[in-house]
Amino acid sequence: MDALHGRYVAQLMGMPVSLALRGRHARDARGGRAWAAVVRELEEVDAVFSTYRPDSAVCRLDRGELDLRQAPAVVREVLDLAERATQVTDGWFSVWLPGPGGPRRLDPSGLVKGWAVERAAAHLADLDGTDYCLAAGGDLTCRTGDADDVPWRVGVEDPADPARTLAVVPLLSGGCATSGDRHRGPHVVDPWSGQPARAGGSVTVVGPSLLWADVWATAGYAHGDDAARWLAEVCPLTTLVVAPDGSVRTHAPAA
Repeated sequence: MDALHGRYVAQLMGMPVSLALRGRHARDARGGRAWAAVVRELEEVDAVFSTYRPDSAVCRLDRGELDLRQAPAVVREVLDLAERATQVTDGWFSVWLPGPGGPRRLDPSGLVKGWAVERAAAHLADLDGTDYCLAAGGDLTCRTGDADDVPWRVGVEDPADPARTLAVVPLLSGGCATSGDRHRGPHVVDPWSGQPARAGGSVTVVGPSLLWADVWATAGYAHGDDAARWLAEVCPLTTLVVAPDGSVRTHAPAA
């Protein structure tokens, strides 16, 4: 913890997770206990959903060693959300991805991060008089207690030059997610072909829920070069799309 700024950081679920607090409990023991609960929550999620841990429920399901009825209830919750996400994105988001020359494989990573971070943020909701911003791997969920408070400022980096900020989004409460391959390589998969999505650029989505911002950012990036047009037509959230050539297109839904 950085006591001066009320900040915490840890490596969880294979990515950096950080918490910024401001207000009454930013630097006290109650804020520290809330952070400890966030850490425990994310560690428990990783034990269930990691695709890198052979003993996780997700890996056992994928190998056919575990029946869905025997899986933890949170797995069924996530798969129900994933089915809804597939429906609203017309199939451009899916946790069932084509396998190499074989059956489809289960990989809920594209939904679990946003879901898990929002779930963990519930431990911060009871910190009265305290604003928070919980970030994981570039995505975040935040809250301010009053509409007159200073909003959190979310920077959208240039995927071609991460040291350069393309835009700054003021956000009082809600979620922001970015999908791209600048930091993690080609990890977003076209759910139809099973091939890595387009190279270059990024898709950022801002809305009331990090889970759904993450879903739409992933689906938009998977959609390829037509992402900006497609998201403007179907996504109910605010989007910022950086094309591989560096051009930027934004769209905000009508009020």
